[in-house]
Amino acid sequence: MQTQALTSAVTEVKPLQTGAATGAVQTHNAAASPLRDPNNPLSKRRLQYDYDSAAIKEEYGAILEAHAKYLKGNKAANVILQGHADERGSREYNLALGQRRSEGVSKALQLLGVPDAQVEAVSLGEEKPLAEGNEEAAWRQNRRVEILYQGE
Repeated sequence: MQTQALTSAVTEVKPLQTGAATGAVQTHNAAASPLRDPNNPLSKRRLQYDYDSAAIKEEYGAILEAHAKYLKGNKAANVILQGHADERGSREYNLALGQRRSEGVSKALQLLGVPDAQVEAVSLGEEKPLAEGNEEAAWRQNRRVEILYQGE
């Protein structure tokens, strides 16, 4: 029974392949892609952080495992990990903090078996806030890493 459940889960994250007769392969069909299914953990693309921290919260373990599984099964897929910070601190400090955050997620994916070539870690620091404002509610939303699939 466990094997059947595992097989179903693996099947669920394989890309939809079309055009087999011509040799063309379409790997991201918007309607069928697990990346766009709101009920699939792959649709979860944002990890939030505590103030002045690059530690990945335990609650994001399943999300990272799902993305690692997808990337390992789809060698043509690549992700950009964008690290962000809130506005507190200098521009330079926030760029470095965002980089530590994105590199931490990159390392976690590598530990889960994702090849380094499929992952790019970058920092945008405080330059692209999700929320405007000078209060904790806004700052909390801005402390994040976003997982972006190239070509999507």
